[in-house]
Amino acid sequence: MKKYLLRLIDGATLSREDTHEIMLAITQEKYNVQQIAALLMALQTRGVTVDELLGFRDGLLETGKHIDLAGEDTIDIVGTGGDGKNTFNISTCSAFVIAGAGHKVTKHGNFGSTSVSGASNILQEFGAKFSDDADVLRRSLDEAGICYFHAPLFAYGMKFVGPTRKALAVPTCFNLLGPLVNPCHPKSSLHGTATQEQLRLYNNVHQRIGDNYGIVTSHDGYDEVSLTGSFKFVLNNQDWVLGPADLGLSRVDPRELSGGSTIAEAKSVFASVLEGTSTEAQKSVVLANSACAISVMDHSLSLPESVAQARESLESGRALQVFRKFLELNA
Repeated sequence: MKKYLLRLIDGATLSREDTHEIMLAITQEKYNVQQIAALLMALQTRGVTVDELLGFRDGLLETGKHIDLAGEDTIDIVGTGGDGKNTFNISTCSAFVIAGAGHKVTKHGNFGSTSVSGASNILQEFGAKFSDDADVLRRSLDEAGICYFHAPLFAYGMKFVGPTRKALAVPTCFNLLGPLVNPCHPKSSLHGTATQEQLRLYNNVHQRIGDNYGIVTSHDGYDEVSLTGSFKFVLNNQDWVLGPADLGLSRVDPRELSGGSTIAEAKSVFASVLEGTSTEAQKSVVLANSACAISVMDHSLSLPESVAQARESLESGRALQVFRKFLELNA
């Protein structure tokens, strides 16, 4: 570790091979918490590079558990988190709308760290059980059109940096790794970032990975399409600055996106969207994020056409049927 820290002190960057080696050594417990903390803060102060992030990703995937879905064309929809907005579970709700529209979803998520309810919190609150059994996950994907990967069951390496990250209590490059280490390596993804800087970093990372991707960030700091103002949408290195009207939707008040102060409150909002009893703002923001993901899956669709597809999934009750089937299969 000393050689890496000295290089960082001198202003140098690390190679992809360097951070891959570091990640393997971390999982082998070759470094103490002080060394790991020094490394993470050095990278955070300067800003992690594409190669450094890819190297950590390589190490996490190599030491984690992979799920082979035999070439299925699926999409993951997940944000980096850390935006401090405490919205309801928009991406997770959108995942069921996307599946209801006929697109296979392999959702990756975890318990919330900066919000009341992360994806794993909300699904667990509804009674879902998490599994790393390939047969269970495959059946859920085949019969419900969606399966869920609870991150700690797959990215084993994360637990070795967990205590250090918790003690630091500030964002590190590992906050950016979660969305990039889906254990089935989906062909497509829609990732939300909390800042424009993160969006540019993710765009470069995805270009190197070579997958089919979309990235969104709202200009007022949401790691998703919030409809509270304009947002940027990147689709395979093409980008647009858009507003709610470009999707045929209305602007919403930020207060209407709150996930509440308890998981029970977040559960109530989540259920109301799928059951058709939510506010128009809550419904619209789920339609917006679902539409962006659908456009990633089908480039021939305009965003308003993708919104119409998402609306049909939600208003027909198919999204709710998918959710109920998912809970039945993951009980």
